[in-house]
Amino acid sequence: MAIADTSSISGVNAASAAASTASVSSDDNEQRFLKLLVAQLNNQDPLNPMQNSEMTSQLAQMSTVSGIEKLNSTLSGLVSQTGSNQVLQAASLIGTRVLSPGNTITTTASADGADPTPQAFGVELPGTASDVQIKIVDASGKTVRTIDAGSMSSGVNAVTWDGKDDQGNAVPAGSYTFSVAATNGSSAVSSTALTFAQVAAVKQGTSGVTLELASGQSIGLSDVRMYL
Repeated sequence: MAIADTSSISGVNAASAAASTASVSSDDNEQRFLKLLVAQLNNQDPLNPMQNSEMTSQLAQMSTVSGIEKLNSTLSGLVSQTGSNQVLQAASLIGTRVLSPGNTITTTASADGADPTPQAFGVELPGTASDVQIKIVDASGKTVRTIDAGSMSSGVNAVTWDGKDDQGNAVPAGSYTFSVAATNGSSAVSSTALTFAQVAAVKQGTSGVTLELASGQSIGLSDVRMYL
């Protein structure tokens, strides 16, 4: 007769034992407290007995400790449940394109005689900018295109590059990066470059739910500005 695999049973037994140990430990603490309190009452000085307020105070302290333990247990369960719900919600993003911080644009080869596929990306500003200039750079560090985007408002602003250089020629397929210089009058405005990437997987880690992008980058849910 074949022997069944007991690894899962052992895991269940271990989990049950751990929960039982935690419960017994809490009960033991209460029993020890009550025994100490009874011993204190039995051995108190008859001429200086414990006051009702002192007994009430000690009982209240024990009740508070017990309540905190139960509250911590409840909160741990809620946190675990919330994390699981976030993973399930984030899983719906797998296969979609999300807009998140990044400055890399990848172009693909177009058919002979056809215009390149326009590349969409974004710029996020904390405030209004009267002038925004975007430089697109190839792998060698050469600027192939300068886009004068004009004025932009605060928040996420969409930008499209037609895949051509400053002379109107289609650039070779490959990876490009871009930088943003934004000003409002004579004052510089900080900016965040945003690019689209496809979500390949969702992972639950110590820092929360993360999205694994097809580009190899990992981002948090809070990094997603938009999805398609």
